[in-house]
Amino acid sequence: MSYEILKTQIQEGIAMVTISRPKAMNALNTAFFDEMNALLDELNSNDEVKVMIITGEGKAFVAGADIAEMVNKNQDEGQAFSEYGQRTFDRIENMPFPVIAAINGFALGGGCELAMSCDFRIASTKAKFGQPEVNLGLIPGYAGTQRMARLIGKADAMYLLLTADMIGADEALRLKLVQRVFEPETLMDEVMKIAKNIASKGPQAIRKVKEVTSKGLNTSFSEGAALEAKQFGTLFGENSEGKEGMSAFLEKRKPNW
Repeated sequence: MSYEILKTQIQEGIAMVTISRPKAMNALNTAFFDEMNALLDELNSNDEVKVMIITGEGKAFVAGADIAEMVNKNQDEGQAFSEYGQRTFDRIENMPFPVIAAINGFALGGGCELAMSCDFRIASTKAKFGQPEVNLGLIPGYAGTQRMARLIGKADAMYLLLTADMIGADEALRLKLVQRVFEPETLMDEVMKIAKNIASKGPQAIRKVKEVTSKGLNTSFSEGAALEAKQFGTLFGENSEGKEGMSAFLEKRKPNW
């Protein structure tokens, strides 16, 4: 399928997805959500994909939702637009393989929410983060209130949500909203190194780490540990990835995934 907003490339098991509405600062509209859902369908059925990277074209990752589209919506339409975005970001969060946000510039409003739906975030030193919705008499609509509080803690999240302050990459790193920060000219190279490193590991092990960690956070510790033990065991079956990895280690060779 061809896309107008999303530029996609799959190479060495890594799906690079670039949001391309630079004149609109990559603002999120219905067409974006339509395309992203279609793309997620494609990638979900592609066994070759091991890692996905999402970034933005130009000076923004995503500068927010498309206000020009939202302004004429009524109450029901506004709720539906929020729910559509939430379902899309839930799908990103629950993709079977890791999803990395490569934040090259402004990640505001819906852009910050998109970044938070990814498994982790790598930022340029020029990146800016914020949830400015209250400046417009709105609140975040794509589960930003929920993800931010869970990622950085309630008090810091409340401060950012209530003040609408925009923070830089260093402050985002301090708050653990992002995991690494690089200079703009090296950002994508560094993100690709991280993606290739992950893609070189056991693909089933990588998927199971994501599954067990995510599901475990929504259960008790004992239930999460039990799920871990069960999935750990599945990697010991005959001709399994775990058997190959351990044999390769003992034989001092690279594993054949």
